[in-house]
Amino acid sequence: MNCFTHRHDAAVGMCAVCQKGVCHQCVAAERPRLVCRTCVASGGALGYGWYGPYGYGYEYKSSMTIGGWPLVHVCAGIDPVTMRLRVAKGVVAIGNVAVGVLAIGGLACGLITVGGASIGLLAAVGGAALGLGVSVGGLAVGSIAIGGAAVGFVYAIGGGAFGPAVIDGGHCDELARDFARRWLNMVPPSCR
Repeated sequence: MNCFTHRHDAAVGMCAVCQKGVCHQCVAAERPRLVCRTCVASGGALGYGWYGPYGYGYEYKSSMTIGGWPLVHVCAGIDPVTMRLRVAKGVVAIGNVAVGVLAIGGLACGLITVGGASIGLLAAVGGAALGLGVSVGGLAVGSIAIGGAAVGFVYAIGGGAFGPAVIDGGHCDELARDFARRWLNMVPPSCR
């Protein structure tokens, strides 16, 4: 393979951003990934104006930290140099992938989570919610599960619910009815 710019020179590798062959003269950065001078000049390697499969790259970290984690960490997109998704890690984490005490993102993991796929210890809310405490979502799995398909270790409320105390379209258990009345301040129509 030859260099894209210098057609007669052998390429030493491919640019991580534009995927073109580059020779020694065209290499702008070698670590952690090979990037050509054109991409660095256009800002592509820095995340400015470069569209990847996840759009613009963006990152904000607050200067205040708790236990070594920033109080707020917001990030999105991919890092064009490492070509990996940016992961938000903080007390409050917001991003495509978020890990924190309060995590909000496409994939969210933490104590309290909101996301497309949500894994939370106390509470999980999302399309698919998995948690040890309360889980609310299209598919909810947890001690208390509320959703279209709910699998509860203690209580399950939903269209299709499975667990020891269940409220679903077909039947209503006495324990689940008492739970719904006490904590949710309502009784589903199927329980009246």
